[in-house]
Amino acid sequence: MLSLANLPQSITNRPNYNRNKMVAKIVHIGFGAFHRAHQALFTDRLLNTNLSNWSICEVNIIGGEQLISDIRKQDHLYTVLEKGAHSEQAFIIGSIKESLHASIDGIEAIIEKMADPAIEIVSLTITEKGYCILPGGSGLDLNNPLIKADLANPNNPQSAPGLVVEALARRMRKGVASFTALSCDNIPENGLALKMAVIDLAKARDPKLAEWINANTTFPCTMVDRIVPAATPETLTEITAILGGVQDPCGIACEPFIQWVIEDNFVTSRPNWDQVGAEFVQDVRPYEEMKLRMLNGSHSFLAYLGYLAGYKHINDCMRDEHYKKIVLKLMLDQQAPTLNVPPHVNLQHYADKLIERFSNPALKHQTGQIAMDGTQKLPQRILDSIRWHIEHHSDFSLLALAVAAWMRYIGGSDDNHQPIVIQDPMKEQLITLVSNSNDGTERVNKLLSLHAIFGSDLPNNEQFKQHVTAHYLSLMTKGAKQTIKNLNH
Repeated sequence: MLSLANLPQSITNRPNYNRNKMVAKIVHIGFGAFHRAHQALFTDRLLNTNLSNWSICEVNIIGGEQLISDIRKQDHLYTVLEKGAHSEQAFIIGSIKESLHASIDGIEAIIEKMADPAIEIVSLTITEKGYCILPGGSGLDLNNPLIKADLANPNNPQSAPGLVVEALARRMRKGVASFTALSCDNIPENGLALKMAVIDLAKARDPKLAEWINANTTFPCTMVDRIVPAATPETLTEITAILGGVQDPCGIACEPFIQWVIEDNFVTSRPNWDQVGAEFVQDVRPYEEMKLRMLNGSHSFLAYLGYLAGYKHINDCMRDEHYKKIVLKLMLDQQAPTLNVPPHVNLQHYADKLIERFSNPALKHQTGQIAMDGTQKLPQRILDSIRWHIEHHSDFSLLALAVAAWMRYIGGSDDNHQPIVIQDPMKEQLITLVSNSNDGTERVNKLLSLHAIFGSDLPNNEQFKQHVTAHYLSLMTKGAKQTIKNLNH
């Protein structure tokens, strides 16, 4: 197990601050890979300036019991290995002071921690489905089993929104000031999504509670960016070698690039993360749309078309010149025109940097990992851009190809007739539609009937239907590689 005492002297990137003086002012819900390589790392960098004492209490509600158990055994220290194309660097992160898990410590301990006046920020990385909101962001899904359970027994919440609402209810009753609720998830206007989930749930419990939260709590939007593949045994073996034989089961590898843009809208004090590379702004949306469409949209495009072709990793796709050429065309010709970015942002430079990042051979970012939960990712990554092009009478054919590739992917078989295991919140509905339709145009039309994903406008747009159908039939008869090769000529 990792400790500062057993590290080789060659590991110089380690906490240079007194960890006994750290104060846990942040509760973070969702102690996963991305958070360890992003927000916790920014907090560690700030601690290393010796101008901050902010630290984090990590919380997992469902899953991750072993991770919490392991991190406790090594005094909440862990390794972040930044892997570039030609070099790598290990950092020992010490910004975590304590940790809680619902199944280990009980949900009551977590709620009481969040209700503690010392906590000024509750942050979250819980993925899209953790917010329990309806597809398209139209409100809280009151039929979600977790939300139904939370309304039946609010003192014992099972969802992240339920946890936040119950903690705020206790702060209100005790006369304790609210915290800032800070979403760090990769969804559009994530602060507004969190606010919607929390306020809607509070209203269903007690309208006066909802009024208090609305008046006393802020929900800043953020844009987070760093490619952090899920940890693998190979990653951990590599970290062990770099640490001179010291094992770190909590270690994570990521790319060197990191970005965090935060709406400066805190009801509490906040860490000066901008001193170590983050950026506080008045409006996050331009940065968020740039990242969601150019990076994440391109990632989804490559994930589905790559997986179908048998490419296991994103960098495998980028070794195929046809894939590399077409994804750059997608970024610059069909995603970039939909954006309204600040004057200092150069989208050509941003796209070139993305190609470099996607091509990094040191990062084994699995296409199957990115392909998960497509029903929740497609609307903001692809479909919003398509709607812009329809409105402006411009070309969206490559964006339509991404939709067709997703449809092929959820068919459950790749171009080599290998089975695909679908992981999606709407999995059962997708499987039913696929099972009850003939492959081809009929299946496209069946899937387009999913109002929660496509709304009523896109299925009724003939140009959209024609593009998606034509691409689908090409993928069905020629496969992903040949379809892309043909489009490049």
